[in-house]
Order: sequence, then C-alpha cells, then structure tokens
Amino acid sequence: MRLGDGIFFLIAGPCVIESEDLVLKTAEQIARIAAAHKVPLIFKSSYDKANRTAVSSFRGMGMEEGLKILQKVKEKVGVPVLSDVHGPEEATAAAEVLDVLQIPAFLCRQTDLLLAAGKTGKVVNVKKGQFLAPWDMANVVEKLESTGNRKIFLTERGASFGYNNLVSDMRSLVIMRRTGYPVVFDGTHSVQLPGGGGKVSSGQREFVLPLTRAAVAAGCDGLFLEVHPSPDQAPSDGPNMIDPGQLNQLLGQVGRILRALEDGGER
Repeated sequence: MRLGDGIFFLIAGPCVIESEDLVLKTAEQIARIAAAHKVPLIFKSSYDKANRTAVSSFRGMGMEEGLKILQKVKEKVGVPVLSDVHGPEEATAAAEVLDVLQIPAFLCRQTDLLLAAGKTGKVVNVKKGQFLAPWDMANVVEKLESTGNRKIFLTERGASFGYNNLVSDMRSLVIMRRTGYPVVFDGTHSVQLPGGGGKVSSGQREFVLPLTRAAVAAGCDGLFLEVHPSPDQAPSDGPNMIDPGQLNQLLGQVGRILRALEDGGER
C-alpha cells in the first residue's frame, strides 16, 4: 500500500540545509515525534533554495555537500529524504540520493524538468504554483505520467492573493485529489508572506496550526511542514516555520481529527 492510499504521512524538516549537525539532530527529533504519533515520515531539507527574495539571501550548502548530508540522514535516521530540484540535469544527479524529488511551485509547469524527474522513477512531489488553479494540475500530472511514472504527490501551498499575500482554498485539496494521486497540504508555506519583509519573505506562524487542522478535516492525504529547532534564528523561512514542540502538538490534534473522520466513515 502506498503512502496516501489510506496511510496518512508527513513531509517535514528545516527549510534549507544549514549544517550537517543541525540537519541530523533535527531529523532525529522529528523522526521520534512522528514515530510517537505513528505517522510515516519523509525528511525534507533543501540543499539549494534557488528562488530567494534577494541575491544576498542564504541558499544552502549546494547540491554536492547537501546530498552527502541527506545520505547520512537516510543511513543514520533511517527515513526517506526529499529536496528541491531545479533543472533536468540536476534531477538525474539528485535521484542517486533522494527518495522524493520535489518540483518547486514556480517551476511546476517546466516540461523538461517534469519529464526528467519522472524518468528517474523516483516519487515526484509537485508544489502547485501560486499562480495556478487546482484543476490546472491535471496537465502537470499528464506530463509526469507520459514518462511511465505513477509515483506522484501534489502539494497545495496557497494561491497568490494581492501583494505579498497567499490564501489557502480548501476546495483545492478536493479538486486535486480527483487526479487519483495523494494530495499534501503545505501548512508552513501557506502562511508565508512572499517578499513581505522587503528583501526577505515574512510569514504568519500563528496560522499554521489552524490551517493545517482545516486541511486534514478537508481530507488531505499528508502534510508538508517546515520544522526548525529555532525558527526565529533560521536563515530561510523562519517566520513561517514551526518548532518540534509545535509539531508534536499539531500531530496530536491531527490524530484526533483523523480518528473522527474514520469514525464518521469519511476516510
């Protein structure tokens, strides 16, 4: 049985790889929390954040060093790993380590990237662009399926709503599920305020938990949550990331919602 086919799952980790020590310690902590709540974990951290607000923004440790660190997460923590890929050649190289290739939201319509990711045979998680309607993701799915790959996740991360603002439309989860593939709700990027800090993006962390609870109740198959031990000191996405304590609290709430849905015959 695949994740999403009756098995609720979690994608979580720091926004960007800052150091080997931080990544390994955070992965171990998140893995313990996920195991306590009996939620399968895919660890996420980006070796390169190519879409940053300013040229001076921290992007990560780069693909070569980042993949070495993610390989250590696989070996020492024993969980699958995910990172963003930005070009066709990069997808092929990254697939040697990554279990899940993530297509960033702003690249979700890049045909050559999607085809290259699909051809690796790895799971491909596509973030829905902030500029796309949920039904437009059917075309993204068609591109991936053309490679023979059926291991696909679709992730909702909010839609542009005026300047420096996003809104989460829960209908999107239902609509994208009609493609037949698992749909993930990105609870942390959905509260981001893109470019809202001038040369950095801002965010509204206080809305992560309520929006995530709503998405679970609406029927998503998994969650994407960026988790950092000290979000306010993080060099990327700090204002919208949560800490491990908040993750533990949220997964407890999610478990109760899922049980209520099962009791009502909704899952």
